[in-house]
Amino acid sequence: MALRRIVTEGDSVLHKRCRAVTSFDARLHQLIDDMRETLAEADGVGLAAPQVGVLRRVVLVLETNVPEGEEPYVIELVNPEIIACEGGQTGPEGCLSVPGRFDLVTRPMDVTVRAQDRDGNYFEVKGHELTARCFCHEVDHLDGIMFTQLSKRMLTEEELESGSWQEELE
Repeated sequence: MALRRIVTEGDSVLHKRCRAVTSFDARLHQLIDDMRETLAEADGVGLAAPQVGVLRRVVLVLETNVPEGEEPYVIELVNPEIIACEGGQTGPEGCLSVPGRFDLVTRPMDVTVRAQDRDGNYFEVKGHELTARCFCHEVDHLDGIMFTQLSKRMLTEEELESGSWQEELE
């Protein structure tokens, strides 16, 4: 495994549509393993292949909705497709490719994704709250969409820390 450089805002790769994965081979496995290491090192909750400069439909999301005493785990999604959404949530959203910036973004509360695993097997996974937000955010990356394009507004560091942004939602 190897750490990959995270591409930051301003790089055109972040605004390009990714191609579907068709070869479920050692090269794909290496990309996924490298992305896992990069995500862990960056202390993030999600990472899409274009964020490491690869225009393929590969996403990793950290599932944090786990029972007490259990560790969060990484969900690997190849060629993910959002097939169902329910509810709504508006809250702060950030991105490893836009360090230090958080914006108010509205996303579904619950999301179901159909994807393939690293070996090409299809599966479905459901995400709630932060996981649902991450699924949407990372799948958007695959279509060249940044969270800043969906933003209601940028939050100041003070608003983020104090939670005062919640008042405008009431």
